[in-house]
Amino acid sequence: MRSLFHTRGMVNVHEVIDDKLRKFIEAQPLFFVATAPLAAEGHVNLSPKGTVGSLVVLGPDRVAYLDLTGSGAESLAHLRENGRITLMWAAFHGPPNIVRVHGRGEVLFKDDPRWGEYIGLFPAAEDPGAPRAIVLVTASRVSDSCGYAVPFMEYKGERRLLAEYFGRRDEEFHVDYVARKNAISIDGLPAVPAETLRGADAGANSGANSAAR
Repeated sequence: MRSLFHTRGMVNVHEVIDDKLRKFIEAQPLFFVATAPLAAEGHVNLSPKGTVGSLVVLGPDRVAYLDLTGSGAESLAHLRENGRITLMWAAFHGPPNIVRVHGRGEVLFKDDPRWGEYIGLFPAAEDPGAPRAIVLVTASRVSDSCGYAVPFMEYKGERRLLAEYFGRRDEEFHVDYVARKNAISIDGLPAVPAETLRGADAGANSGANSAAR
């Protein structure tokens, strides 16, 4: 599929995520997610997201990523409140490029009946205890720009600390951790209900092929 686009200054705005953009997006080991609450005094959040196998392009205007347990859950809280999201990828090697996807995000927790349709798409889901949600993004704007000032940086491999940390612990520890650290955002918005982490088969991949269409 060839992406139709128009240029605004040094920015190319694309009608769809075409094959070239998809290959670039899925090849990057790191991306960034920006969200914000509706309240003017609320905190805008910018989070690095990574681990290879935690993101997939589902179609011309759809992207999904695996949300891994961490010390906070600002992105999930903002998405649950208002759905606004921007994802960004930057080329730290090869030709300079920055790709942004603006759109609307939806959070799927493990108790969502659609969980099994999507979780099998992510190789990173095999890591113990790490997944707490899947974020589905529908793009409203897709663009790329030059990235001429982005420095060259060397990718040396994945950090395994998160998987190893939860791999040494059981489900109850994970649930307790999320209840203590991920239940609400720093602005008091509901983020991750700890009870959604129980009883889900994170390795289920039923319907994964249909979800990717």
